Parts: sequence; C-alpha cells; structure tokens
Amino acid sequence: MADHLLVMTTTPDRESAARIASTAVASRLAATAQVRGPVASYFWHLDEAGEGEEWIVTFKTTGARYDELEAHIRAEHPWDKPEVTGIELVRGSADYLRWMETATAPEN
Repeated sequence: MADHLLVMTTTPDRESAARIASTAVASRLAATAQVRGPVASYFWHLDEAGEGEEWIVTFKTTGARYDELEAHIRAEHPWDKPEVTGIELVRGSADYLRWMETATAPEN
C-alpha cells in the first residue's frame, strides 16, 4: 500500500458528503477532506445510462489508514455500493506529507 493517498467518494447530497468528511477527519482516518459539488455525473447503472448531481469528497490519508477509512466511508454512506477509490501520491512537499502522517496517527 502506498504511503500517502488521495481517496475519493461521491454522495447524492452535500449533507452526506459533509458528514462523512467531518467524521473521518474527527476519527483521524484522514488528515483533511474537501467537499466539492454539485457536479454533473453520467453513469451506467442497472443496465441503463443515467445522469444526476453528485458531491465529491476527497480525503488525504496514509496507506496505513486506508482500510479503516474505506470501512468508515462504506458504513456512513447512504448508497449500498459507494465509490471508494484511492490514488497514490508519488510526490509532495516533505512538510505536508509529514503533517498527513501526524494528523492520521492513531491516538494512544
């Protein structure tokens, strides 16, 4: 697992996006989370094309916290099979990456 990640999910509304973002950060599963939206989404689901508005939540976390963050997103998400994707950060300022590590360290 990568040391530093951007993890994303989408939600149907701002309220669920904000709740998932704030509880993940409060639980130290992510150092920070940003909510953006609404965005237009076009998708294939249940054997047909669809479209709608969604809100994007981007979390910054460490590889060590990914599994717990994914479980948290899935447990708090209003959809049965939400998107949870992670992108490895291959570069970043050393100070910022250290902050991510400190901010996501489990409390003793």
